[in-house]
Amino acid sequence: MQLRGAVVVITGAGSGIGAAMARRFAVEGAAALLLADLDLPSVQRLAAELGDDGCRTLALQVDVAVREQVEAMIDRAEAELGPVDLLCSNAGIGIGAGLDATDEQWERAWQVNVLSQLHGARAVVPRMVARGSGYLLHTASAAGLLTTPGDAPYTATKHAAVGFAEWLAVTYGGRGIGVSTLCPQAVNTPLLQDAAESGNASALAVRAASAVLEPEDVADAVVAGLAEERFLILPHPEVADHVAFKAADRDRWIGALRRALAGSGTLG
Repeated sequence: MQLRGAVVVITGAGSGIGAAMARRFAVEGAAALLLADLDLPSVQRLAAELGDDGCRTLALQVDVAVREQVEAMIDRAEAELGPVDLLCSNAGIGIGAGLDATDEQWERAWQVNVLSQLHGARAVVPRMVARGSGYLLHTASAAGLLTTPGDAPYTATKHAAVGFAEWLAVTYGGRGIGVSTLCPQAVNTPLLQDAAESGNASALAVRAASAVLEPEDVADAVVAGLAEERFLILPHPEVADHVAFKAADRDRWIGALRRALAGSGTLG
């Protein structure tokens, strides 16, 4: 996937990884960027910043959990910026709860972390197939490959997100559509830091388990992964070792994780 000259849509672009990707894609020569977020002022500021640097931009307020809003976002992008070459379904939420999570929290996690990516794929993949090219980047998490202690909805929905992306890659990879899944661990974003500062066990465990990368580091990994068209983009390379350990002996993996959690006192 070459970013130079590409029309790119990014959800969750108002801060963190989404904003960092937007800035990096502009540097890489993207032709146009549609920046979507629930927080409209944040993407408007980013659009103005990138517009000053010469990148065509469009900022939209979008609730990615609402299918009609995602469809309208893709329609606006294609009408005003051109055919979408890359859709980055990046928006996501954490809950920070286990069995005590409410039905409403489970539903919201499912809507934002999984169904939003389904809405995006439904809106854009048929157009990409008709053109014979296109690319999807789905932000999941290392939680989708491993586990996030203390956050059952996040762990379950991120596993679903990875599974859906894999299905897309299998189903459409032979029809000109590329698919990558971004699975970082700890990243210095409001999602992690706000939760950690409030004492959330899940966030504290994630922050203790790996180096905390800056969003710009993740954007660098994304650019490299897209250039190589890798399905799994792992900004924390050690995640691959953890996945191999887990696959080789899941009982041993679960035992090791239990012991680690007992030692940290964050049982989730």
